[in-house]
Amino acid sequence: MAWAILFVAGLTEIGWAVGLKYTEGFTRIFPSILTLTCMTISIVLLGVALKTLPMGTAYAVWTGIGTVGTAILGIVLFGDPATAVRLGCIGLIVAGIVGLKVVT
Repeated sequence: MAWAILFVAGLTEIGWAVGLKYTEGFTRIFPSILTLTCMTISIVLLGVALKTLPMGTAYAVWTGIGTVGTAILGIVLFGDPATAVRLGCIGLIVAGIVGLKVVT
């Protein structure tokens, strides 16, 4: 169950990272509220997952999920470059996440 909670925490990290772009420096109220809500949910769920999972593993997976999701949405939503090297690096992060899950 802790892994599922950690996964949702990672997804909400993606939500707040992408949400930051839409807040325009926290000058837009609705996107700001959603972003702050995602931040809170993400941190709380990470804390819950840390009751069971090793800290280093949980934090690395949480940030990895957020990094990969944010990078992909940056490509899809904001036109960030999708070069082979960039996609390869994203793949390496995914491999690291899977590796940590397998050995924990």
